[in-house]
Amino acid sequence: MLAPVILAASRSDKMRRLVSAAPGTKQVVDRFIAGETVDQVVPIVEDAVGKGLEVTLDVVGEDITTVEQSHAARDAYLELIDRLKDLGFGEKAEMSVKLSMFGQALEGGHELALANVRPVVEAAAAIGTTVTLDAEDHTTLDSMFAIHEELRKDFPQTGCVIQAYLFRTEDDARRLAENGSRVRIVKGAYKEPVEVAYQDKAEIDKAYVRILKILMNGKGYPMIGSHDPRLIAITQELARRAGRKLDEYEFQMLYGIRSEEHLRLAAEGHRMRVYTAYGTDWYGYFMRRLAEKPANLLFFGRSILTKG
Repeated sequence: MLAPVILAASRSDKMRRLVSAAPGTKQVVDRFIAGETVDQVVPIVEDAVGKGLEVTLDVVGEDITTVEQSHAARDAYLELIDRLKDLGFGEKAEMSVKLSMFGQALEGGHELALANVRPVVEAAAAIGTTVTLDAEDHTTLDSMFAIHEELRKDFPQTGCVIQAYLFRTEDDARRLAENGSRVRIVKGAYKEPVEVAYQDKAEIDKAYVRILKILMNGKGYPMIGSHDPRLIAITQELARRAGRKLDEYEFQMLYGIRSEEHLRLAAEGHRMRVYTAYGTDWYGYFMRRLAEKPANLLFFGRSILTKG
């Protein structure tokens, strides 16, 4: 299994330098990263919305080490919101944030992350959109869920993410579904120990479906983060059984992956949101994309060979 090796490499400074210097890296990074600046990503947002898609925007760069960097992350999102205000897309263009980028892992990190993310959520609400808190490794989740609960007191549309491969997630899904939360479900893209997470793909898929049933039958708004055709078909059937209309749940897929499927689902009347990452500190995000699917790694390898 290459995925655990790649995920371990995502935390290695040495590997970061090697990958960044590889001749074919930029070609592959450009497939998954929409640009480095707000100016570069805005036309991509406009193009997606013009095609009937929606987007969630992620400013990459969760591996921070100082309070000043956490403030810079906050300010980067506030700059993004200021540009989205001019576009007037409302909830068609929301944001996803990683609380580690807002200082969660620093001393006093829980309070720091909450203080940094609140103005972002407030500014998003002011332009008619919202923010989703991304899930990271399992050690961060209690803090993330507590911040999510706190933000929802004033901004109930604030979303969060749950990961099917974690043993805890079915209980988390029940609580969130009962609370009426916006919830994105993904399989999971971090290296987790056997004590807390399923390791077998088939077990993860089974857990994903169990959690989908909980969300579809709950009071919240499910956001299905998957490129798997089988899980997409299961989602549609579970939504039909639960009596959900097409605007009462949505699909989410990554920028640069299965783009034709994005358009197909939107053409069928589904809400289809594209997770669109941008920024200069792309390494951790990029490596998790490689780990998720062997084809991505093969594509990267071919690019290095052809550019070397």
